[in-house]
Formats: sequence, C-alpha cells, structure tokens
Amino acid sequence: MLPCRRFATALLLAFAFAALPAPAAFGAEGVGPAKKLGGEETPASRSNTGSEKETLAITTIRPTGGQTLSGKVAWEVGVVSGAPTKVEFSIDGGVVWTDAGAPFAGSLDTAKFANGSHVLSATAYGSKGVKATTKVTVTVSNAAPAPAPEPAPAPAPGGAAPIYWGATVGIHLAGSQPPWNMAGLDIFEEEVHKKVSMLNFFQPFANCNPTCSFYGFPKTPLESIRQRGAIPVLSWSSQSIPSSKVEPDFQLSDVISGRYDAYITDFATKAKAWGHPFFLRFNWEMNGKWFPWHEGVNGNQPGEYVAAWRHVHDIFTSVGATNVNWVWCPNLEYNGSTPLASVYPGDSYVDWTGLDGYNHGTNPAHPDSWKSFNQLYRATYNNITGSLAPSKPLMIGEVASTEYGGSKSAWIKDMLARIPAEYPKIRALIYFNKYDTGMDWPLETSTSATTAFAEGIQDPVYLSNAFSGLSGTKILPLG
Repeated sequence: MLPCRRFATALLLAFAFAALPAPAAFGAEGVGPAKKLGGEETPASRSNTGSEKETLAITTIRPTGGQTLSGKVAWEVGVVSGAPTKVEFSIDGGVVWTDAGAPFAGSLDTAKFANGSHVLSATAYGSKGVKATTKVTVTVSNAAPAPAPEPAPAPAPGGAAPIYWGATVGIHLAGSQPPWNMAGLDIFEEEVHKKVSMLNFFQPFANCNPTCSFYGFPKTPLESIRQRGAIPVLSWSSQSIPSSKVEPDFQLSDVISGRYDAYITDFATKAKAWGHPFFLRFNWEMNGKWFPWHEGVNGNQPGEYVAAWRHVHDIFTSVGATNVNWVWCPNLEYNGSTPLASVYPGDSYVDWTGLDGYNHGTNPAHPDSWKSFNQLYRATYNNITGSLAPSKPLMIGEVASTEYGGSKSAWIKDMLARIPAEYPKIRALIYFNKYDTGMDWPLETSTSATTAFAEGIQDPVYLSNAFSGLSGTKILPLG
C-alpha cells in the first residue's frame, strides 16, 4: 500500500481476543467504490449595481445537472435577460475559457479532468458591472486506456515449488470476520472452489478507548484456524486502538525500554504452551509512514525499529517459544520510503521475509495509475531476495487489485500464473479480500474477478488445507 492510503489501512484491523467478549473492528469498513455524486442545475443568480437600469440572468442549456459526461461535450449557456459582454466558463472554480459573443458556448474535453464529480459554472458580466452565474454538477466518467499486456509468464523450469496461500477475509461476506466467525471463510472457499492453507488476522497490543486493556494471546482464533487445516498468520502490532500515527504510550522506545516486557512475556509464554507453529507478522510495513512504529513518526528515532524487533524476539526466545515463525514484511519500496536495509533485523531474527503491495489503478478513493504485478513487485522483490535476505523464503502478506483502470480479472490471472513461474522465493501468498476506505479489493466486486482467482488457484502449486497436524517449530517451504 502506498503512503496516501496506508494510514487509513490501520483502521481496517479487526479483533476478537480474550480482552473483549466479541470481535471489535479496528475501524469502519469501506463500502466499495466511491458513491456517485450528482447535482441539479442551480437557479440563475441575479445581481446589479443598485441602479436597476440593467438586469442580467443566464441559465445552463447543456449539459444538464446530474449528467454523466465522457469525451468531448458541448457546454452552452443561454441568456434569460440582459446583454452580457462576456461569459467565463469555469470547472471547479478554474476558468477554462471566456466567450465574448453569443452564442455563449464551447467544447469541453472531459478527458482532461479526473473521473468523478465536477462543478461547471458560467459567469456572465454586464456593461455596468452586474454579473450572473449558473452552475451544474456533473459526473465525468472516462474509461482509462487499456494497459499494454505484458508477455505471458514462461513455465517454471522443472515445475514450480509449492506455495502456501490464503486470505484476509472481511466482514462483507458474513457480517463478522474470520477467524471469529468462520462463516465468512466458508463462503470465500466456496467461491474459489478450494480450501485455504493460511488465514491472516490482526491484533494490536491494546485497546485504549478510553482506558487501556491489553489483548492476550489469541489461542481460540489460532486453534480455530488450525482445526480447519490452515496455518495461522497473526499480524501483531505494538500499538493501541483507536489507531493513530501519534501514540505517545506506544513508541518504539517504550518497547525497547521494557515497559511492556511483562505483557510480551506472558504472550510469548502462552504461545509456547499452545505449541503449534504459526506465523507472526510483527509491525509490518515499517518502511512506510502510516503506522506509529515507523521511525519517522510518533517520536521514533532511526535504529529503534530494529532494536524493538530484537527486544521482542529475544523475549520469545528466552521463554522457548520456538513455534513462532517471525515474518518481516515491508511495503513495496516507493520514492521516499525508508531504505529496507536500515530496518532489517538480521537473518537470525527473521524466519520469513514478506512484501505488501496493491494495484490502486484509478480508483477515485486513491487515484493512481494501473500497474501490473510485475511493475509493482519486481524491484523490491529483487532487492530483498537478491541482496538483503537471499536465504529467506518470502511471503506476500497483503495483495489485491481494484476494478478501476483496467481488467481486475486479467490482473489476478496474471499474478497467480506469474508468481510460481518467475518469483521462486515467493512461497506464501495472502490475498486481501476486504473493503478498505473506499478501495474495492475483494474478489466479490465482479464475477470475472472471482472466476479468475478460482481458476488460477486451482493450480496444484497452491497448497490446500492439509496442515492441521503440522508439527515441529519452524514452518519451512515445501518442495
């Protein structure tokens, strides 16, 4: 996820832990694509200098209020009374042209403006300083040019290595989120015609609304996932909810100083007692600026992320919680992100590396540009697997695509084919099947997207739910 999106992403986390009787959402879920904005033609305004010798009134002839526009359209204003000397045509307050003679009209190229709601206003000026304005609100909707297709991925030589796969499943399927309500996972698995081998959920240190209550080790959710044959993935964060980038009681220095050692030790001791291997994705996307554990916010200093990670890891090691598999999961690198080498805890403190990244396309909730899986992932993948941590397997912790700006179904098809063929270090994949602040990530946004995922995931390289009896401590790539 990119910076303009990811502070809001903290609000998507959901919980149902020992500290609360029922799962509590990290924040409000989005409701899909941005709602349509319409408008009606505003009444023509009339003003004068007080002489009453000249009146002026105009009206918009076309387009009409609430109309959806694309391409080049005619924009025409009619004079109701008076004799304008000129008419200024403006979009969202910016003048685009001036017409000094009737008929007052012109051709508007809507492709020059972002899709969504816009106010078209025309202001007429009379000879004695009077003026009149007419406005309409319209919706611009231009289809983005189809991105040039990338060459199809070549088959992996000798067959691809097996990949664990799963999802984060939102409340839109069953009203509450797995693993607290597995009905949502049932629906997801029915849609894609395959059982997951991983399931991700989120948990912070505490809920501080209004006073702080700490979430204990989530044994019941973890066991529910294991009983279904999947491997649990717990995304655990050193913060409180409601989430904010500024949390003075949850700075990295608080973790380093030992302020939360008793809580972390209890958590680690109970993890050991549960005894089954699981993934712990701790303080993810640390190279972005949207979470309170980033070194550039919340009073955190350079070097403190690694120190905090190692401090927490050392506590788990000291109590013998070797069944915890540590996943270091940054965001895709972008201009201005923290260099990954400066926040990597070291091979002895990491079991799996990870990567999060989304195709935002041209979704109005976060307008960007359409990017293929390769365009998003290749450079950061090469950095991590080529020089930073070449001996570690890699997990995609969060990935999804919008419907805006291209073909979501084609994007998903390409991703599921390209990963086993061209990204041999990716040995686990979690799809983010959840609405988030207006972003349409779930597969259910279109039948074609659901079908593309269902068809791609049938490849036997993507492992099904055969892991209820997973033994040992470390979760290793298979094959």
